[in-house]
Amino acid sequence: MKSILVAVALLGFPLGAMAQAVVPNFTRGTVESSTSTRTVVTESIHQIDYSTATSYTVTGTNINIPANPAPGANYTIQTQGAPFQFSETIMTPGIAKETWIERTTTQESFTQSLSVFTQ
Repeated sequence: MKSILVAVALLGFPLGAMAQAVVPNFTRGTVESSTSTRTVVTESIHQIDYSTATSYTVTGTNINIPANPAPGANYTIQTQGAPFQFSETIMTPGIAKETWIERTTTQESFTQSLSVFTQ
């Protein structure tokens, strides 16, 4: 019996839980929020195209182009006195084209919100 009294004393007497209702003490309100962001991106692009072989190109109008065109070949005008056009290009191994692009992009945004609540 003594051990039961000690156990009850240590554990305490069970009591029922009691809760109170929570009632907000405001009737209305507002919350305003604004956010602005600015992002700046700067890009630098450097592209180099390389040629690894030799290429030879001949084009033209009113020109006699031999069957196997080559640098130093004998090119002649077909109709003397008539307009003509001639282009000869030789490209050896090395840098064929180089491209530089520098650009800056700026993006701005603004967000504003308003919340209204009442009870």
